[in-house]
Amino acid sequence: MNPLDRFRLDDKVVLVTGASSGLGVGFAHALAAAGATLVLAARREDQLEAVAADLRAQGTTVLTVRTDVSVLDDCEAAAAAAVAQLGRIDVLVNNAGVGHAGSALREDPDRFRSTIDINLNGVYWMARACAPHMPRGSAVVNVASALGLAASRYPQAGYCASKAGVLGLTRDLAQQWSQRRGIRVNALCPGYFDSEITNGEGSEALREMVAQHSILGRFGEQAELDGALLFLASPASSYMTGGSLVVDGGLTATV
Repeated sequence: MNPLDRFRLDDKVVLVTGASSGLGVGFAHALAAAGATLVLAARREDQLEAVAADLRAQGTTVLTVRTDVSVLDDCEAAAAAAVAQLGRIDVLVNNAGVGHAGSALREDPDRFRSTIDINLNGVYWMARACAPHMPRGSAVVNVASALGLAASRYPQAGYCASKAGVLGLTRDLAQQWSQRRGIRVNALCPGYFDSEITNGEGSEALREMVAQHSILGRFGEQAELDGALLFLASPASSYMTGGSLVVDGGLTATV
């Protein structure tokens, strides 16, 4: 077999959360290029449909489901819709997430709870909703963060706590499901990439920080992360579970 064939996802049904913007859009296009049939889930329906229309124009089969991952019923409904229309779920990409910076002593408790609800609880709810519909040989990719592994240089208690939690959850689900259900569970840990979150207020200061404190000295580009996602989602990583793949330009190597 050509080793590159192991990265293919032909005839695989892949559910991607947070697929209406940012990294999720790039992931959807990368997965489509690898042959996947897509189920795109997000809260913003208009943006979700725009992404889907673009992919359909390129020949990809796409189902969209409006989903708030912090709501268990929404997660179960998304999984049920995927199975009803496409028969199964082969890969789950838990990408939905939010982030903000702010002093721990002044942070709004509701904002902290919301961050944990989306970034951590949402990963759990969606994985739990999808697992019963995933055949042996399936994969879950939880998008965590390099900031789940190393301290942030900005005050981001909710974000860092949630992403560290995703890494612990990844290990536990891998332990529970890899042998028993044949579902591998791994985490992807990006550093700073161009996205809706990183291009907001304070983005210039963020870029200066990355320039000073990472080995490569710059933000990453979507294409530099897509290959890592395809590795974890595909049979190319069939001997990896419970692990974390860090793609951060050397940011955590300098901490």
